[in-house]
Amino acid sequence: MSADAPALHALIAAHLEEGRLLPRTLAELADHAHRFVVAVQAERIVGCAELAPLSAAVAEVRSLVVSAEARQAGLGQRMVDELGRRGCREGFTSLCAFAHDPRFFVRLGFSIVPHTWVPEKIAHDCHSCPLFRNCGQYAIVLDLERAHAMTDAGTGAAVGNRRG
Repeated sequence: MSADAPALHALIAAHLEEGRLLPRTLAELADHAHRFVVAVQAERIVGCAELAPLSAAVAEVRSLVVSAEARQAGLGQRMVDELGRRGCREGFTSLCAFAHDPRFFVRLGFSIVPHTWVPEKIAHDCHSCPLFRNCGQYAIVLDLERAHAMTDAGTGAAVGNRRG
């Protein structure tokens, strides 16, 4: 919900220096807040991830972050799993992500592919990027039609959409 936009913005901004996220504006997050899942501990957002449509078939995991104090509890995996379930419900056949270090996604069943295998991303974002054709990120893709649903292990945090 758009009321979460300031908390999403603060969480993303606080982790930009790690070099794994792209900056997002508060206005952009307010417009797209409905596409986010969040992890909440003690009524505070400690993680977020966006399901960003690139085409009718492909959606991207964007702005995946878990606050430093909440890491190692499986929240990132739970959020990506929820985005996968949501993607299936919304009719997407693939989920993609772009990351400097693909190991997290590979552990979740994603495959590293050439960037050209995700032309939707290239058309949507890459052409305007100053690092186009010099990208240091890996393209990673999950076939949602073959992905297995993951069970949610209890972590003391709720993952999903916030209602309020």
